Amino acid sequence: MTNRQLLLVQQSWKLLREIDPALLGDVFYERLFIQYPSLRAMFKGPMENQYQKFIDTLSILVARLDRPEAVGKEINQLAQSHAGYGVKPEHYVAVKEALLWTLEQGLGQDWNEEVRQAWICCYDLLTSVMLAKKG
Repeated sequence: MTNRQLLLVQQSWKLLREIDPALLGDVFYERLFIQYPSLRAMFKGPMENQYQKFIDTLSILVARLDRPEAVGKEINQLAQSHAGYGVKPEHYVAVKEALLWTLEQGLGQDWNEEVRQAWICCYDLLTSVMLAKKG
């Protein structure tokens, strides 16, 4: 990721943090499950807990993006927990699509191609690290 992309991801996430995590999480997971209904079975328990975990995890990762060594533990834990839930590499594509769509909806006029490309780079970087840790 370039410094500019890092800055764009962090600034746009800061804007999204002003949205209620329950709403942001609900929008993301609803989109994911509409596009990929088979993934719904992977989530047990109240989704409200998952919404908060999703937002908290993204917040930690985005805040520490400029220090990859500082997110190593979180990425390791994510990779292990995702593997335990049966997450496959192709599921990361589904999540990426739902995340980008959610970001676009949440950011409205603050969403543009440069921000989109920054988030794609960020997501692809984190995913590649997670898949490497899993394997």
